[in-house]
Amino acid sequence: MAFSRAEAFAPATVANLGVGFDILGLALEGMGDRAIVEFQDAPGIVITNIEGDGGQLPREPERNVASVSARALLDHIGEKRGLRIKLVKGLPLSSGLGSSAASAVAAVMALNALVGEPFKREELLPFSLEGEALVSGYHADNVAPCLLGGIVLVAGITVDAIRPLPVPENFHLALVTPDFPVPTNTARAILPSEVPLKALIHQTGKVAQLVDALHRGDLEAIGASMEGDTVVEPARACLVPLLTEVRSAAKRAGAIAVYIGGAGPTLCALCDYAPTAERVAAEMKQVYSQAEMESIASHTLVDQTGAKLLQVE
Repeated sequence: MAFSRAEAFAPATVANLGVGFDILGLALEGMGDRAIVEFQDAPGIVITNIEGDGGQLPREPERNVASVSARALLDHIGEKRGLRIKLVKGLPLSSGLGSSAASAVAAVMALNALVGEPFKREELLPFSLEGEALVSGYHADNVAPCLLGGIVLVAGITVDAIRPLPVPENFHLALVTPDFPVPTNTARAILPSEVPLKALIHQTGKVAQLVDALHRGDLEAIGASMEGDTVVEPARACLVPLLTEVRSAAKRAGAIAVYIGGAGPTLCALCDYAPTAERVAAEMKQVYSQAEMESIASHTLVDQTGAKLLQVE
């Protein structure tokens, strides 16, 4: 059957999970981006509209993550028709919530449906990575969970390097995103270029403990491992306003652990019950309100589905 229009949704993601820099990520229920893709007679790709970005994202197809990912798929299958892409941004930019990954994945998911689904879901990973690379290089810690859902171990950028990890029961997350954008390239540039052997041993040990705790469903051990980062978070702490104060407020409200989401400035709190996560989110937001800073707070679960097709016609 021939289609002319498809729409897809891709969820927000949080990379690193504290200690797992560039190798761990998870998808979040609720928040995300939508992409509407249509064929056009003229060749090339046109970004027809972007809603929700405040005019900040590039409309030029060679500079937009959605169109670059779509182009990669079109070129791979030898499709000569042009495309029109509309993006609806449900995620704040430069927030640590995988905004660029969501746009890239949503566009590729929709386009794959439009051309008759020649690729399985996991096979869309390399095309999505082409767009993500514009922002943060070839890292799949956002793209993989966005596309596949769940919590994932990302040992590389190929499909066989992605491993799903268990999602424990009562794994709730409270989130707060202050109105203080942190571009990914800034957050990466501030990291140390070398890590002492002692720090490496500590860091790899904490990652191993986190993976083990996920398999055992031990939330306390998961939280302790998440907060065990001695390399990345200390370097990035200066980019996240009121990090110490928010962490303290979240712990007082019942959070098990608090860590920087991806490049930040979103802060994520691990909680064991929905009411606790709701209370923690409110308390974290209150810290920023008292400092007269705007913020967005929410509580959610791990999205175990990943990107999904909404409509095709």
